[in-house]
Amino acid sequence: MAMTEPQRKIILAVTHLLGVGHFARMVALGKALNHAGWQVTLLSGGRPVPNIDVSGLSLIQMPPVHCRNGDFSVLLDDSGQPVTAKIRNERAEISRSTILSVRPDVLVTELYPFGRRALASEYEALIEEASTLPEPPAMICSIRDVLNPPSKPGRSVEVLDRLARYDAVIIHGTPRMPLERSWPVDASLARMITYVGYLRDETRSQRATLQHAAQASILVSAGGSDAGMALNRSAIEAAALLPGESFHVLVSHAIAEEAFGALHSMAPANALVERARPDFPQLLVGAALSISQAGYNTVLDLAAAGTRAILVPFSAGSEQEQTIRAEALQAAGLAQVVRETDLSGPALVSAVRETLAAPPPDWSSFSLDGGERAATAIGRFDAERRAILDAWKRLDRLLESSVALGRRLSFWIRDDDATADVPALRRFLTLLENRNIPGALAVIPAGTATSLQALLVQHPRLEVLQHGYSHANHSPRGEKSAEFGGHRSLAEMEREIRLGRERLEDMFGGQALPVFVPPWNRISPAVAERLPALGLSGLSTFGTANTATAPSNLVVRNTHWDPIDWRGNRGLRPRVDLLTEACGLIEAHLARTDIALPPIGVLTHHLQHDGWIHAFLDQLVGRLKSCPQVDFLSASQVFAPGRGD
Repeated sequence: MAMTEPQRKIILAVTHLLGVGHFARMVALGKALNHAGWQVTLLSGGRPVPNIDVSGLSLIQMPPVHCRNGDFSVLLDDSGQPVTAKIRNERAEISRSTILSVRPDVLVTELYPFGRRALASEYEALIEEASTLPEPPAMICSIRDVLNPPSKPGRSVEVLDRLARYDAVIIHGTPRMPLERSWPVDASLARMITYVGYLRDETRSQRATLQHAAQASILVSAGGSDAGMALNRSAIEAAALLPGESFHVLVSHAIAEEAFGALHSMAPANALVERARPDFPQLLVGAALSISQAGYNTVLDLAAAGTRAILVPFSAGSEQEQTIRAEALQAAGLAQVVRETDLSGPALVSAVRETLAAPPPDWSSFSLDGGERAATAIGRFDAERRAILDAWKRLDRLLESSVALGRRLSFWIRDDDATADVPALRRFLTLLENRNIPGALAVIPAGTATSLQALLVQHPRLEVLQHGYSHANHSPRGEKSAEFGGHRSLAEMEREIRLGRERLEDMFGGQALPVFVPPWNRISPAVAERLPALGLSGLSTFGTANTATAPSNLVVRNTHWDPIDWRGNRGLRPRVDLLTEACGLIEAHLARTDIALPPIGVLTHHLQHDGWIHAFLDQLVGRLKSCPQVDFLSASQVFAPGRGD
């Protein structure tokens, strides 16, 4: 009898602080995943939402927190008091215990780390617990189409640093509403993004039946929080000014009973005021016009119904998300915008008249199949993660074999293109120091700043290699880049090598080794032949280049493993490929019992390292360092006189 694969498990971690949109979106995602065969646990940190059906999902409710008036820096408990350390600790403990009990294959954090900074310690505890599992889950960040832009310089860099522990960022939207509208997207973040389409709980409209109510021509809704009172009041004022139109005003359950009663008593005869209803999507279908905020879920309900829309985006505090979305929809001819600062009964009357007189909008560009597409993408990330885990296990088995065989494995690290003291270099040097690993820095002589000289005084174990002269390409158009290829006179190239050597010796003294690293790892045999006469005793390129043609008095020690996808997106190469290559290099060393092979060279480029490259390098060298048979050698050891590659 064939064995069936265990059901895949996923945790969706979400905390809605103001409205219920974040929670509703994760419920929709959970149902799509459940339909695709996943066992879904919804870890909720916001207030319970009784009118959203979570059937089919395992809901774990933490002690709820919320905020008021868009002030996300002050968190309140269920009684409206500031959140205490005790509640925070309880929430963190529930997060950790959920990880340990579920042991998910995938962990999704909704919005974090792009938002929810006030809960950062809680989310980090969740992520840390997940990372310590024997088989850590795929880490995915889930965000809507528009974010609130970073409030301070450097905030986006902080987010990127935290995202380095993630495998992907999925956006519940399309490239027609690119993330760049609301958030800085550099090349490293762009490589991690997958647009999965707009996510709407279709079962909500399929399940709910239209409750008894006279169909109003104008349907008013103000979100799931208590932030919509101004919109509710203005809509009731507009109803009094438009006695020929019928209004249906839906009031959030988060609004206090006293305030709800006040709205009810001020309503004219042509305005029905009641609490928000689960059949809102069906009411939209029957309405001639919707007046609402511009939250994600509301906009998708509008798109599904094809309804004319007036949007009053929530903009309290520093909130810009709804304004960005609403203005984009207005520019596309899909809605009219009334800003909160301009909101009044007369302003709504003017907008109602104009919108009802305009042709109905064409919402067909909004594809609402984001649930199925998100489930497919998450399944792909899960499969990739399993393959990565298998590759790590293969590496672990090889390291165990080296111990069993008593065979030592030697590595060395060469980092290229250094010229100055920059944050990227400092981060790389910190990695080496934390792992107690020596390193070799290939420095470009002509472009080297005195700041690098001062920095390396603080790192006496770091050794300097000569990285060409000015890192200038002298190859003809159409040929591979090279500074010391066969396209210039030998005398000119010798002069530059000599000048570069002298400059590095003057700047770095004994830290500068007589080792030449040609830019782009290319050097003509004629130049290589002349290196000993120019005072250089070592040569380092990549792979097996120059190992056979180098003169006998030149020690050649190449690098063999490079994590960067130079021919593709210039980010981290697929981790399975990188681990497979590393395993192949180790296997070759373990197989040769007759001779001692040269050390395995790791090639890095600190200026190209984003958070994902840096994190993977740290993980790899940490794994290697944990093996008692692995040595990381200094450049002086690597280029000691002896036979080359």
